[in-house]
Amino acid sequence: MTRVLDPHTVRAQFPILNREVNGKPLVYLDHAASAQKPVAVIEAQREYLMHYHANVHRGVHALSQQATEAFEQARVSVQQHIGAASSNEIIWAAGATDGINLVAQSWGREHIGSGDTILITEMEHHANIVPWQMLAEERDARLEAVGVLDDGSLDLTDFQEKLKVNPKLFAFSHVSNTLGTINDAAALTKQAQAAGAVVLIDGCQAVPHMAIDVAELGCDFYVFSGHKTYGPTGIGVLYGKEPLLEQMKPWRGGGEMIDVVSIKNGTTYAGLPHKFEAGTPHISGGIALGVALNWMAGLGLEAVMDHEVTLAAQARNGLRQIEGMRFIGEAEHRAGVVSFVVEGTHPYDIGTLLDSQGIAVRTGHHCTQPLMERYTIPGTVRASFGAYNTLQEVDTFVAATQRAVRMLRD
Repeated sequence: MTRVLDPHTVRAQFPILNREVNGKPLVYLDHAASAQKPVAVIEAQREYLMHYHANVHRGVHALSQQATEAFEQARVSVQQHIGAASSNEIIWAAGATDGINLVAQSWGREHIGSGDTILITEMEHHANIVPWQMLAEERDARLEAVGVLDDGSLDLTDFQEKLKVNPKLFAFSHVSNTLGTINDAAALTKQAQAAGAVVLIDGCQAVPHMAIDVAELGCDFYVFSGHKTYGPTGIGVLYGKEPLLEQMKPWRGGGEMIDVVSIKNGTTYAGLPHKFEAGTPHISGGIALGVALNWMAGLGLEAVMDHEVTLAAQARNGLRQIEGMRFIGEAEHRAGVVSFVVEGTHPYDIGTLLDSQGIAVRTGHHCTQPLMERYTIPGTVRASFGAYNTLQEVDTFVAATQRAVRMLRD
């Protein structure tokens, strides 16, 4: 039987949700930008910093041993959460952006050459565009983008056409941060690999909301960030198939990623996963991210997705009553994101008036400027939901948006 999530029980674990903004109870609808943190995650960092802070991996003293064990256990938690074959396939990064840049600079410099094609989509976050633009310019390669249809789904006919040039890499979002579109990641991966491409998936908006199994997806690389996954900022994950990672050269040099360093004889590098983790890592962040993933699993990821989709549907039903409402992103398969513009108003003005009523939404281009250009709009108002949001909050948001639009039109 499918589990049902009780958001009121979940909310009790988030101290920040008890505060007020502008004299009103906080209604936090900006999960896609950054999720709030449950007590379990906050306490995991606090516990490390208060009771066993030390550098990891090479210390023989008790604190270092304890920190190392907790840090590496968190890596195993990530491995298990996303279905990786080995913890060697889990690379700690500063975030998803850092993970994408690692692949671009390590794998990309070795495998992308003059005249090659890198394929992305029009719905990508800037973090999954700019590193490939930089690489294409450096290597004299071409960057192509699969188009997006009016409803926010990928243009699969265009995808098939662009695969005919046999791109070396296909990088795409599992879930669009702006549209909420859930792409068929396994099917896209299989088709791209059949055309000879290595596949990287940006999972930032997928991991917080749905079960992920990289073995089933079949992708070569998968990245996600901690702070959108109820974990800390400054930490993220790059998953890569072990044979690919073994072939790749380190991107950054320094301590931790070495085997032997000799001025005379040069340097040999550590094995996986450490050869990609130069310097002291974000130890408390990694430990807390492992706790966050285990906490999410305890909620039931299917229940989380069902709850958030229900919230988004209720929001759309209410907002649809506003004259001039235009939803951006109406694909059949969507996550808990509602992105919209209202004729005769500007997204920033709506967002400012909502903030005055204690409601936090995101306004602007959401780091997807090519997508805004595709729809010929300056930006959108985006409400994005998490496990802690309630139907009552949705009703508050809808009523406040209706008031804001009336004020702007009066």
